[in-house]
Amino acid sequence: METQLSHIRNFSVIAHIDHGKSTLADRMLELTHTLAGKEMKAQVLDSMDLERERGITIKSHPIRMVYKHENGEEYLLNLIDTPGHVDFSYEVSRSLAACEGAVVLVDAVQGVEAQTVSNVYMALENDLEIIPVINKIDLPNARLEEVTLQIVQLIGCEPEDVLQVSAKTGEGVNLLLRAIIELVPPPSPPEDDTLKALIFDSTYDTYRGTVPYIRVVQGEITRGMDIQLMSNGRKHEVTEVGVFRLERIKKEKLGAGEVGYVVASIKEVDDVRVGDTITDAKNPAKKALPGYKEIKPMVFSGLYPVEGDDYEDLRSSLEKLQLNDASLSYEPETSSALGFGFRCGFLGLLHMEIVQERLDREFGLDLITTVPNVRYRITDSDGEVEELQNPSLMPDQGDIEKIEEPYILAEIVVDNDYIGNMMQLCQDRRGVYRTTQYLDEDTVELHYDMPLAEIVFDFYDKLKSASRGYATFDYEFIGYRESDLVKLDVLIDGDPVDALSTVIHRDKAYDRGRNLCKKLRELIPRQMIEVPIQAAIGNRVIARETVRPLRKNVTAKCYGGDVTRKRKLLEKQKEGKKRMKDVGKVTIPQEAFLAILQVDE
Repeated sequence: METQLSHIRNFSVIAHIDHGKSTLADRMLELTHTLAGKEMKAQVLDSMDLERERGITIKSHPIRMVYKHENGEEYLLNLIDTPGHVDFSYEVSRSLAACEGAVVLVDAVQGVEAQTVSNVYMALENDLEIIPVINKIDLPNARLEEVTLQIVQLIGCEPEDVLQVSAKTGEGVNLLLRAIIELVPPPSPPEDDTLKALIFDSTYDTYRGTVPYIRVVQGEITRGMDIQLMSNGRKHEVTEVGVFRLERIKKEKLGAGEVGYVVASIKEVDDVRVGDTITDAKNPAKKALPGYKEIKPMVFSGLYPVEGDDYEDLRSSLEKLQLNDASLSYEPETSSALGFGFRCGFLGLLHMEIVQERLDREFGLDLITTVPNVRYRITDSDGEVEELQNPSLMPDQGDIEKIEEPYILAEIVVDNDYIGNMMQLCQDRRGVYRTTQYLDEDTVELHYDMPLAEIVFDFYDKLKSASRGYATFDYEFIGYRESDLVKLDVLIDGDPVDALSTVIHRDKAYDRGRNLCKKLRELIPRQMIEVPIQAAIGNRVIARETVRPLRKNVTAKCYGGDVTRKRKLLEKQKEGKKRMKDVGKVTIPQEAFLAILQVDE
């Protein structure tokens, strides 16, 4: 049975982490009888163990529901779930582009938080119909009046427009489903019959290749037709189309306004890019759908196997992981200290953490991770611009005309009492103040321009400490700016250790170098020879610590007699130590490479 366009509703649920988005989706699936009772479980759309444990959505999951309205009509509801963390904001933006409406879900206890604010702005940019909802109204400490006021100020709606639900008990969810049908507009009628479909996500199947998830904007896509990807012009034959329940349900075709998947034996993962447009190869559209952009990794880190023999296992594990996560990039690199490994690019710190955790759990790899860093832009003395991902490859200071680093616009939502702490923290991290905006009389949103490199280390932990856990943080990339940056090298026994090199602002280099040397002195075990640890900028050493040598008591066997006997033994020991220093090699434990992450500013 073909559904009329006027009976289709495509919507998304946007919320901060842990505001109950996945639980609300569970109740909707129950009320629309999409899944049988035995198929239901908590967080049914979160398929990864990691998603369930952390209570976050990492991949977006679409699902199709049929709801019978009071008027007796059946409506087709396509819920396009979105991730709730800042690292996956591009995925959120494409999911919103595939919808006509968005349910903004706010926790009745936590109130409006940073990610909610930025996602609401994103939904407004996409011209979506917004339905504000307060969740967790069953909790005894729910702050319904204050949170309603925050939502009214954020969206500009009336207090009576804000729906109240409990995703846990199911209270109010029926009213929300009715509101979605009544308020969210159906898909716009197509301009013509030329096929245009937006790819908002994709997954990889070992046997069938890359499977794009699509929203058909106009035209229709049928089994057996040839399609073309507009960003690269590649053509493929469609072998299957279908829609999502919990599993894929095959269909003969997908028409305008529908959400589903396409199987077309697309073997190359890079061919399918989120935000791209699919069109008919025989009658291609003249113009792609708006909004497509390349995803560029923002944070880079080296991953090295603890055992050198695991290098090939790491390579194949990263290949398999990339099939599932197209935003992960990697290339081989070699370190004199750590051997063979890979330089990996991530969307942000949470993305990096998730990838490392999956490599450990799913592939059983024991890894050493080098200090995360960002992508710098270097203009050399000849005027050529190159991008730097690995600090150890930075050219000499004399060959550099200027260095630019990525900047972000940080949005911090915090209680009134902690504004001073937040401002101090941002200024310590080279933040430039922009504006302050009051969400209500007790909650403030601060805006700062900050270097991305300053939030890569422990900014989030410090933010939570300074606000006793109340502050929430979101950011967006705003471009590159010139800065006075230098390469800080660490030399152990006179040899630079490339895995410990960092790019840092000149004003912070001395303190970082001194603290790092102190930390390494505690971690490097005493050897038979003296081990100097130095921090240097170019040829200038700015800090030094020494690991004192172990000393064997060679005079223990002397029982009295002339003092020259003892002196002779000590001279012999000194000669031996000198010879050992010529051929000696310092053992650096794995903890030393993590020390750089734990240096207190």
